[in-house]
Amino acid sequence: MSVMPKIEERVSLKGYNTFGLAAEARYFFSLERQEDLEWLLAQEIYKSQPTLWLGGGSNMLLTQDYQGLVIKVQLRGTSLEYISEDEALFTACAGENWHHFVLESLAHNLGGLENLSLIPGNVGTAPIQNIGAYGVEIKDHLKWLEAFDLEEKVLRKFTAEECKFGYRDSLFKSQERGRYVIMRVSFRLSRKNHNLRIDYGAIRAELAARNWEPTIHSISEAVIAIRSSKLPNPAEIGNSGSFFKNPVISKEHYLKLKEEYPELVAYPAGEKQMKVAAGWLIEKAGWKGFREGDAGVHNKQALVLVNYGEAKGQEIKNLAENILHSIYTTFAIRLEIEVNII
Repeated sequence: MSVMPKIEERVSLKGYNTFGLAAEARYFFSLERQEDLEWLLAQEIYKSQPTLWLGGGSNMLLTQDYQGLVIKVQLRGTSLEYISEDEALFTACAGENWHHFVLESLAHNLGGLENLSLIPGNVGTAPIQNIGAYGVEIKDHLKWLEAFDLEEKVLRKFTAEECKFGYRDSLFKSQERGRYVIMRVSFRLSRKNHNLRIDYGAIRAELAARNWEPTIHSISEAVIAIRSSKLPNPAEIGNSGSFFKNPVISKEHYLKLKEEYPELVAYPAGEKQMKVAAGWLIEKAGWKGFREGDAGVHNKQALVLVNYGEAKGQEIKNLAENILHSIYTTFAIRLEIEVNII
């Protein structure tokens, strides 16, 4: 006997955001079956209230209670289809944990997502900001995704090209923000002849230090080790991972900064542009390890803002704005916040 869907009232969101911030939803709905979406859309509360669609809660900063309807996407399930001797399609519903999905792909000996190990969040939110790490982005392997159009009330399939991916950006984050709810995502992964990516960041050094041969499994382990050494576990210290985007500046601007700061960390981003490490900028400006009350900058990775216990979302937002101002006055670079501020 199926359980009737229901909308709850006055629900704490502290356990639904990786910052661990105390906030409350006026109304709350857990979307566990795709068929319950039609029921939800017909409800008066949905029609009359502002809505917040929630995935893994890893890319948001709650600065206040949400005076509307929070919809937690908890659709679960994965499927595997072998399309050739070399490739397979591995598909997951939106509510699957991203890191668990990566580990499941490795358990099937499928390559492609290993560099994206241990990134917080869920599968459904990963394409929205085109998550990436160590030289790999979602767009490199996404084959298609299904998203529900809240305006037309239909399910639509998008190819990778139609998603209009950019650096930490996509159609769903910019042009059509709020229109679609991602339901399933499918990735084209390699069964053999894996295109291993080990030259970005510290992966090669980590493999050498452990005397590991490069494989999809060892790369994943290396990435997990690197991230664990630099990034706090949200279960221990509230955070949302990287809080700021790595800024892209002109090569001319980069060369001027390089003269003054020879140790500046940056990577090519096209013919006339360079992508600068935001963490380096923040650390150089003196913010690494900064703490005011329970809001702070992590002492191992300046790109990560943290809640040491009882910080309020507004306090973390104020800290972020102070950092933005500091980086602009020091380096003439405008940082962008990566997380969604609610």
